Amino acid sequence: MDTIFIKGIRCQCIIGVYPWEQATTQTLVLDLECAADFSKAAQSDDLNDALDYQKITERIVEHAEASRVKLIETLITQLADILEQEFELNWLRLSLDKGAILQQAKHVGLIIERGSR
Repeated sequence: MDTIFIKGIRCQCIIGVYPWEQATTQTLVLDLECAADFSKAAQSDDLNDALDYQKITERIVEHAEASRVKLIETLITQLADILEQEFELNWLRLSLDKGAILQQAKHVGLIIERGSR
């Protein structure tokens, strides 16, 4: 399997359990790695045979910015499900960075992995 990556996808979201988190948008940063068979696209040199990075990125941002969940666990699971279903990915690793929401930590986030290579 071949792997593509899209790093640094920025979304402006209302997410969190505390009242101050629900009052304003926060910047989430997502990184995606996903596996698929790229041989057909490589032979045809046609975008219709390839994973469209732009569409994948737009779908992630669209869903994240429209969601109103409290937990990043919920959002990252929803995104992984969407990506698996809509783009027929064999494997994916998605990381979500909520930034410096804790005084004692520079970054807080999650990584979810689905499927097999």
